[in-house]
Amino acid sequence: MIETAGPDPRTRHFGVFYGLDEPTGDGDVALVVGNCQAESLRIMLDGAGLRTVRMPAVHELVTGDLPHLDRWLARTTLLISQPIRDDYHGLPLGTAQLAGRIATGGRTVRVPVIRFAGLYPTHAIVRPPSDPGLAPPIVGYHDLRVLAEAAGLTTRTELDPTTVRAIADHSLTQLRTREAAHGTVVISDLFTAPAFTLMRTLNHPGNLVFSALAARVRAALGLPEHPVDPGRPLLDSVHAPREAAVLETWGLDGDERPYWVVDGKIIETGAVREAHLAWYSRHPDAVQAGLLRHADAFRILGLA
Repeated sequence: MIETAGPDPRTRHFGVFYGLDEPTGDGDVALVVGNCQAESLRIMLDGAGLRTVRMPAVHELVTGDLPHLDRWLARTTLLISQPIRDDYHGLPLGTAQLAGRIATGGRTVRVPVIRFAGLYPTHAIVRPPSDPGLAPPIVGYHDLRVLAEAAGLTTRTELDPTTVRAIADHSLTQLRTREAAHGTVVISDLFTAPAFTLMRTLNHPGNLVFSALAARVRAALGLPEHPVDPGRPLLDSVHAPREAAVLETWGLDGDERPYWVVDGKIIETGAVREAHLAWYSRHPDAVQAGLLRHADAFRILGLA
Protein backbone atom coordinates (compact mmCIF):
# COMPACT_ATOMS: atom_id res chain seq x y z
CA MET A 1 0.00 0.00 0.00
CA ILE A 2 1.39 3.40 -0.97
CA GLU A 3 0.96 6.12 1.61
CA THR A 4 0.30 9.60 0.33
CA ALA A 5 1.43 12.68 2.19
CA GLY A 6 -1.30 14.77 3.81
CA PRO A 7 -1.72 18.51 3.45
CA ASP A 8 1.30 20.64 4.31
CA PRO A 9 1.22 22.71 7.53
CA ARG A 10 0.16 25.92 5.74
CA THR A 11 -2.76 24.18 4.06
CA ARG A 12 -3.85 22.62 7.35
CA HIS A 13 -3.57 25.97 9.16
CA PHE A 14 -5.84 27.63 6.59
CA GLY A 15 -7.90 24.49 6.10
CA VAL A 16 -11.24 26.22 5.56
CA PHE A 17 -9.76 28.55 2.95
CA TYR A 18 -8.30 25.58 1.08
CA GLY A 19 -11.55 23.58 1.22
CA LEU A 20 -10.58 21.05 3.89
CA ASP A 21 -13.53 22.13 6.02
CA GLU A 22 -16.46 24.52 6.18
CA PRO A 23 -16.65 27.59 8.43
CA THR A 24 -18.62 26.97 11.61
CA GLY A 25 -21.96 28.58 12.39
CA ASP A 26 -24.49 30.01 9.99
CA GLY A 27 -25.21 33.32 8.36
CA ASP A 28 -23.39 35.44 5.82
CA VAL A 29 -19.90 34.45 4.69
CA ALA A 30 -17.44 37.24 5.48
CA LEU A 31 -13.91 37.52 4.16
CA VAL A 32 -11.43 39.76 6.01
CA VAL A 33 -8.48 40.70 3.81
CA GLY A 34 -5.32 42.60 4.68
CA ASN A 35 -2.02 42.36 6.50
CA CYS A 36 -1.38 40.65 9.85
CA GLN A 37 -4.09 42.80 11.46
CA ALA A 38 -6.80 41.19 9.32
CA GLU A 39 -6.75 37.84 11.12
CA SER A 40 -7.15 39.46 14.54
CA LEU A 41 -10.09 41.48 13.26
CA ARG A 42 -11.62 38.32 11.78
CA ILE A 43 -11.46 36.62 15.17
CA MET A 44 -13.28 39.55 16.76
CA LEU A 45 -15.96 39.53 14.04
CA ASP A 46 -16.74 35.83 13.90
CA GLY A 47 -20.16 34.61 15.01
CA ALA A 48 -23.60 36.17 15.53
CA GLY A 49 -24.58 35.97 11.89
CA LEU A 50 -21.10 36.01 10.36
CA ARG A 51 -19.18 32.97 9.14
CA THR A 52 -15.60 34.07 8.65
CA VAL A 53 -12.79 32.34 6.80
CA ARG A 54 -9.23 32.26 8.11
CA MET A 55 -7.00 33.04 5.14
CA PRO A 56 -3.36 33.99 4.54
CA ALA A 57 -2.39 37.64 4.85
CA VAL A 58 -2.61 39.41 1.51
CA HIS A 59 1.18 39.70 1.16
CA GLU A 60 1.46 35.92 1.57
CA LEU A 61 -0.96 35.04 -1.23
CA VAL A 62 0.52 33.47 -4.36
CA THR A 63 -0.82 32.60 -7.80
CA GLY A 64 -1.80 29.12 -6.68
CA ASP A 65 -4.08 30.61 -4.02
CA LEU A 66 -6.24 32.51 -6.52
CA PRO A 67 -8.67 29.65 -7.32
CA HIS A 68 -9.33 29.20 -3.60
CA LEU A 69 -9.74 32.94 -3.11
CA ASP A 70 -12.15 33.20 -6.05
CA ARG A 71 -14.17 30.27 -4.73
CA TRP A 72 -14.68 32.11 -1.45
CA LEU A 73 -15.29 35.49 -3.07
CA ALA A 74 -18.15 33.93 -5.03
CA ARG A 75 -19.73 32.93 -1.69
CA THR A 76 -18.83 36.13 0.15
CA THR A 77 -21.60 38.59 0.90
CA LEU A 78 -19.51 40.76 3.26
CA LEU A 79 -15.98 41.78 2.30
CA ILE A 80 -13.99 43.59 4.99
CA SER A 81 -10.71 44.81 3.54
CA GLN A 82 -7.85 47.12 4.22
CA PRO A 83 -7.13 49.45 1.28
CA ILE A 84 -5.09 47.39 -1.19
CA ARG A 85 -3.94 48.78 -4.53
CA ASP A 86 -4.95 47.09 -7.78
CA ASP A 87 -2.68 44.26 -8.98
CA TYR A 88 -0.89 44.06 -5.65
CA HIS A 89 2.21 41.86 -6.06
CA GLY A 90 1.16 41.36 -9.67
CA LEU A 91 -2.07 39.62 -8.65
CA PRO A 92 -5.70 40.81 -8.80
CA LEU A 93 -5.82 41.46 -5.07
CA GLY A 94 -6.78 45.13 -4.96
CA THR A 95 -9.75 45.97 -2.76
CA ALA A 96 -11.75 47.16 -5.77
CA GLN A 97 -10.80 44.03 -7.69
CA LEU A 98 -11.91 41.80 -4.81
CA ALA A 99 -15.15 43.74 -4.35
CA GLY A 100 -15.96 43.17 -8.01
CA ARG A 101 -15.80 39.39 -7.52
CA ILE A 102 -17.98 38.93 -4.43
CA ALA A 103 -21.49 37.52 -4.58
CA THR A 104 -24.21 39.60 -6.23
CA GLY A 105 -25.57 42.09 -3.74
CA GLY A 106 -22.58 41.70 -1.47
CA ARG A 107 -21.23 44.63 0.52
CA THR A 108 -17.72 45.93 1.14
CA VAL A 109 -16.41 47.75 4.19
CA ARG A 110 -12.91 49.19 4.25
CA VAL A 111 -10.85 49.29 7.44
CA PRO A 112 -7.61 51.23 7.90
CA VAL A 113 -4.11 49.89 8.21
CA ILE A 114 -3.44 50.84 11.83
CA ARG A 115 -0.09 52.40 12.63
CA PHE A 116 0.45 54.76 15.57
CA ALA A 117 3.88 55.98 16.65
CA GLY A 118 2.88 57.95 19.75
CA LEU A 119 3.97 55.12 22.06
CA TYR A 120 7.06 54.15 20.07
CA PRO A 121 8.15 57.52 18.67
CA THR A 122 11.47 56.47 17.11
CA HIS A 123 10.21 53.33 15.39
CA ALA A 124 9.41 53.00 11.71
CA ILE A 125 8.83 50.49 8.93
CA VAL A 126 11.14 50.70 5.93
CA ARG A 127 10.96 48.69 2.69
CA PRO A 128 14.32 48.45 0.86
CA PRO A 129 13.80 49.18 -2.86
CA SER A 130 16.02 46.24 -3.82
CA ASP A 131 13.69 43.82 -1.99
CA PRO A 132 10.53 45.25 -0.39
CA GLY A 133 10.02 42.01 1.53
CA LEU A 134 13.38 42.33 3.29
CA ALA A 135 13.44 43.11 7.02
CA PRO A 136 16.29 43.59 9.50
CA PRO A 137 17.18 40.74 11.86
CA ILE A 138 15.68 40.06 15.31
CA VAL A 139 12.82 42.56 14.97
CA GLY A 140 11.42 43.98 11.75
CA TYR A 141 11.16 47.53 13.08
CA HIS A 142 13.70 50.26 12.45
CA ASP A 143 14.79 52.65 15.19
CA LEU A 144 15.32 55.96 13.40
CA ARG A 145 18.15 56.83 15.80
CA VAL A 146 20.03 53.72 14.72
CA LEU A 147 19.21 54.37 11.08
CA ALA A 148 20.55 57.93 11.47
CA GLU A 149 23.72 56.49 12.98
CA ALA A 150 24.10 54.20 9.97
CA ALA A 151 23.69 57.22 7.70
CA GLY A 152 26.44 59.11 9.53
CA LEU A 153 24.03 61.75 10.83
CA THR A 154 24.13 63.51 14.16
CA THR A 155 22.17 61.34 16.55
CA ARG A 156 20.07 62.37 19.49
CA THR A 157 19.32 59.70 22.05
CA GLU A 158 17.11 61.50 24.59
CA LEU A 159 13.40 61.96 24.03
CA ASP A 160 11.27 64.59 25.74
CA PRO A 161 7.49 65.02 26.03
CA THR A 162 7.38 67.80 23.42
CA THR A 163 8.98 65.52 20.85
CA VAL A 164 6.83 62.53 21.81
CA ARG A 165 3.66 64.61 21.41
CA ALA A 166 4.82 65.98 18.07
CA ILE A 167 5.47 62.48 16.73
CA ALA A 168 2.09 61.32 18.05
CA ASP A 169 0.30 64.24 16.37
CA HIS A 170 2.09 63.55 13.08
CA SER A 171 1.28 59.85 13.24
CA LEU A 172 -2.35 60.49 14.14
CA THR A 173 -2.70 62.95 11.27
CA GLN A 174 -1.39 60.30 8.88
CA LEU A 175 -3.89 57.74 10.20
CA ARG A 176 -6.78 60.18 9.87
CA THR A 177 -5.64 61.03 6.35
CA ARG A 178 -5.65 57.34 5.38
CA GLU A 179 -9.10 56.87 6.87
CA ALA A 180 -10.52 59.82 4.93
CA ALA A 181 -8.75 59.03 1.67
CA HIS A 182 -10.00 55.44 1.55
CA GLY A 183 -13.39 55.91 3.21
CA THR A 184 -12.62 53.44 5.98
CA VAL A 185 -14.24 52.78 9.32
CA VAL A 186 -12.75 55.34 11.72
CA ILE A 187 -10.56 54.13 14.60
CA SER A 188 -8.13 57.06 15.00
CA ASP A 189 -10.11 58.59 17.88
CA LEU A 190 -8.92 55.79 20.16
CA PHE A 191 -5.37 57.14 20.02
CA THR A 192 -6.09 60.60 21.42
CA ALA A 193 -5.40 59.02 24.83
CA PRO A 194 -2.42 56.74 24.18
CA ALA A 195 -1.84 53.66 26.36
CA PHE A 196 0.24 50.54 25.95
CA THR A 197 -2.93 48.43 25.98
CA LEU A 198 -3.72 49.96 22.58
CA MET A 199 -0.50 49.09 20.74
CA ARG A 200 2.15 46.44 21.40
CA THR A 201 4.35 47.84 18.63
CA LEU A 202 4.05 50.52 15.99
CA ASN A 203 1.59 48.40 13.99
CA HIS A 204 0.43 45.62 16.32
CA PRO A 205 -2.76 46.77 18.04
CA GLY A 206 -3.98 45.23 21.28
CA ASN A 207 -7.30 43.48 21.85
CA LEU A 208 -9.04 46.73 22.83
CA VAL A 209 -8.43 48.19 19.37
CA PHE A 210 -9.59 45.08 17.53
CA SER A 211 -12.68 44.85 19.71
CA ALA A 212 -13.61 48.47 18.99
CA LEU A 213 -12.89 48.09 15.27
CA ALA A 214 -15.03 44.94 15.05
CA ALA A 215 -17.90 46.71 16.79
CA ARG A 216 -17.68 49.61 14.33
CA VAL A 217 -17.55 47.28 11.34
CA ARG A 218 -20.69 45.55 12.61
CA ALA A 219 -22.38 48.91 13.10
CA ALA A 220 -21.42 49.95 9.55
CA LEU A 221 -23.00 46.75 8.23
CA GLY A 222 -26.12 47.08 10.40
CA LEU A 223 -25.29 43.89 12.29
CA PRO A 224 -26.08 43.29 15.97
CA GLU A 225 -23.43 43.85 18.62
CA HIS A 226 -21.32 40.80 19.32
CA PRO A 227 -18.51 41.23 21.89
CA VAL A 228 -15.86 38.54 21.51
CA ASP A 229 -13.29 37.42 24.08
CA PRO A 230 -10.66 35.43 22.16
CA GLY A 231 -9.23 34.16 25.44
CA ARG A 232 -5.74 35.35 24.61
CA PRO A 233 -3.84 38.49 23.59
CA LEU A 234 -3.87 38.96 19.81
CA LEU A 235 -0.73 39.88 17.82
CA ASP A 236 1.23 39.22 20.99
CA SER A 237 4.54 37.82 19.71
CA VAL A 238 6.47 41.13 19.74
CA HIS A 239 6.44 43.90 22.35
CA ALA A 240 8.51 47.03 21.74
CA PRO A 241 10.59 48.82 24.39
CA ARG A 242 8.88 51.43 26.56
CA GLU A 243 10.80 54.66 27.06
CA ALA A 244 10.67 56.90 30.12
CA ALA A 245 9.73 59.97 28.10
CA VAL A 246 6.70 58.15 26.70
CA LEU A 247 5.48 57.18 30.17
CA GLU A 248 5.98 60.76 31.33
CA THR A 249 4.25 62.29 28.30
CA TRP A 250 1.05 60.28 28.65
CA GLY A 251 1.09 59.86 32.44
CA LEU A 252 1.28 56.06 32.17
CA ASP A 253 1.96 53.73 35.07
CA GLY A 254 4.81 51.24 35.00
CA ASP A 255 8.54 51.33 34.52
CA GLU A 256 10.76 52.03 31.58
CA ARG A 257 11.46 48.84 29.64
CA PRO A 258 14.71 49.13 27.67
CA TYR A 259 14.31 45.85 25.84
CA TRP A 260 12.19 44.01 23.30
CA VAL A 261 10.10 40.96 24.13
CA VAL A 262 10.02 38.52 21.21
CA ASP A 263 8.15 35.25 21.61
CA GLY A 264 8.42 35.68 25.37
CA LYS A 265 12.20 36.25 25.33
CA ILE A 266 13.86 39.48 26.44
CA ILE A 267 16.21 41.01 23.86
CA GLU A 268 18.21 44.06 24.88
CA THR A 269 18.03 47.09 22.60
CA GLY A 270 21.82 47.13 22.37
CA ALA A 271 21.82 43.70 20.72
CA VAL A 272 19.18 44.85 18.24
CA ARG A 273 21.18 48.02 17.48
CA GLU A 274 24.35 46.07 16.69
CA ALA A 275 22.51 43.58 14.48
CA HIS A 276 20.73 46.36 12.61
CA LEU A 277 23.87 48.41 12.03
CA ALA A 278 25.52 45.34 10.50
CA TRP A 279 22.43 44.78 8.36
CA TYR A 280 22.42 48.41 7.18
CA SER A 281 26.02 48.04 6.05
CA ARG A 282 24.87 45.21 3.77
CA HIS A 283 21.72 47.02 2.63
CA PRO A 284 22.55 50.72 2.20
CA ASP A 285 19.45 51.23 0.06
CA ALA A 286 17.35 50.57 3.17
CA VAL A 287 19.08 53.51 4.87
CA GLN A 288 18.36 55.84 1.97
CA ALA A 289 14.77 54.64 1.72
CA GLY A 290 14.27 55.28 5.42
CA LEU A 291 15.72 58.79 5.21
CA LEU A 292 13.31 59.66 2.39
CA ARG A 293 10.17 57.95 3.65
CA HIS A 294 10.46 59.21 7.22
CA ALA A 295 11.96 62.66 6.61
CA ASP A 296 9.27 64.35 8.73
CA ALA A 297 9.93 62.06 11.69
CA PHE A 298 13.69 62.64 11.40
CA ARG A 299 13.05 66.37 11.51
CA ILE A 300 10.74 66.12 14.55
CA LEU A 301 13.19 63.90 16.38
CA GLY A 302 16.05 66.29 15.71
CA LEU A 303 18.09 63.77 13.77
CA ALA A 304 20.13 65.54 11.13
